[in-house]
Amino acid sequence: MQASNDQNFNQGADAFFELAAAKKCFRPRLADSHKGTYGHALLIAGNHGKMGAAVIAAKACLRAGVGLLTIGIPENTAAIFHTVLPEAMVLDREHESIDYGKYQSIGIGPGLGMDSFSINQVTALLESIQQSVVIDADALNILSAHQHLLQLVPKNTILTPHPKEFDRLFGSFENDAQRREKALMLSKEFGWVIVLKGHQSFVAADGIGTLNTTGNAGLAKGGSGDCLTGIITALLAQGYTAAIATRLSVYLHGLAADLALENQSMESLLVTDVIESLGRAFKTLLC
Repeated sequence: MQASNDQNFNQGADAFFELAAAKKCFRPRLADSHKGTYGHALLIAGNHGKMGAAVIAAKACLRAGVGLLTIGIPENTAAIFHTVLPEAMVLDREHESIDYGKYQSIGIGPGLGMDSFSINQVTALLESIQQSVVIDADALNILSAHQHLLQLVPKNTILTPHPKEFDRLFGSFENDAQRREKALMLSKEFGWVIVLKGHQSFVAADGIGTLNTTGNAGLAKGGSGDCLTGIITALLAQGYTAAIATRLSVYLHGLAADLALENQSMESLLVTDVIESLGRAFKTLLC
């Protein structure tokens, strides 16, 4: 995989992450590359009644350029993926042991559920991983309900909470300014990358905060966060650093939503429209 570092982005605290910064961070695909060049990602997602979240995250991950994708889901839901997304490989997370070390990136949480098996899976992952991991949705809720697990969260982990999830994790805050201040402190103290999702999503990494400049209110719907998790997981697998992968993914996610409005309204926009517009978003970075 290609190397990447944060020297491509050297703005100050609370900078706006705009098109020029995104272009500097983006690495176009190499003509002589192969699937191994772009990494093998693992998504642990979905549960009974929540398989849509897993499908969304997986499809976004593939559209964001990952070389190989394995999705860890309950065994009796595998037919959904073989039918809807044949490009992804399926792993029965309830009965197969998982070798986390074979994956360049891991995302966990979309539609995962909070049953005892899911709690044990989050715990086992945190006790085992060496590589970057994206923690979202139910995996964040599990951390909130079992605060002792936070001490297992390693450096370069990416946490993607919306404001209520952030408050459940880290305490009550009166406004987003206070949340951003806390996120910056946590990113510096623990080496985490934190995405505070919302209008102008805020990314905190190494004590530096950036405000995203893309996206619209059409993203204020279920599934948008699952899509973002898939994109970040894909860029991590391709060798981007945790900070760059996160900033660039948030930008592309919002840009795809903006481009999708050429055919949809903010009311009618679906997360599947966002995923289908990712190709145009990537092309914008090449102009």
